Amino acid sequence: MGHIYVLPDEKIEALLHGAIVGRIACCDHSGDGRPYLVPLAFGYDGHSLFAHTGPGRKLDLMRSNPLVTIEVDEATASDRWSSVVAEGTFVEFSDAVAREQALRMIYPEPSPIPALSPVIVVFRIDLTSKSGRFELPD
Repeated sequence: MGHIYVLPDEKIEALLHGAIVGRIACCDHSGDGRPYLVPLAFGYDGHSLFAHTGPGRKLDLMRSNPLVTIEVDEATASDRWSSVVAEGTFVEFSDAVAREQALRMIYPEPSPIPALSPVIVVFRIDLTSKSGRFELPD
């Protein structure tokens, strides 16, 4: 085991900008209150994450309680990794223009925006806090 350090802000931003997939935790505080954690492909603009999802538990939970946590990491060894944890608020897009702009964040030029079923919900997570850590071997 090495030493764990605070990840500087510029490295937090680089990790969020470079990531394709992270994990999102959401919870509605009913039932057993257990958080639900799943992978999430996203785009990032420096302030918010943009993603889409179909009907299901994640969407139900985010609609019930829009407060979520995101985790993104990269590792090259068990003692050589970086990780970012960010908190934010779920915002669903209903406007067609805003939805298209959000999809372009997920699928930047020159990638085509895929044809999505009408049941697919496009959303953003407005980040309210970000922190990071990294480990280097001794």
